[in-house]
Amino acid sequence: MTNLVTLLRCSVARREKPHVYNIAQAKAHLPELVERASAGETIIVARAGKPKARLVPMADDNAKLRVPGKGKGRFKVAPDFDDPLPPDLIALFEGVRR
Repeated sequence: MTNLVTLLRCSVARREKPHVYNIAQAKAHLPELVERASAGETIIVARAGKPKARLVPMADDNAKLRVPGKGKGRFKVAPDFDDPLPPDLIALFEGVRR
């Protein structure tokens, strides 16, 4: 099993074209296709030759989340940020010519 996973990872590293399987093939070989997808390979499932679904690896659940407040003090907001826009600029947004 380890050799299979290594082989699959090597083929994925070469960025090969995704393999396309019809629904009957995918149904018959679903456990194998899921393992290949989890190893990083993209599997396309087609019906009548038209792609209908894609099997891809799950996103990493341990991805770093954004930390609130991390950029505190790094950005300055202009004092007039919340002031009303000038009438001529509002007219441009509304498509009114003056």
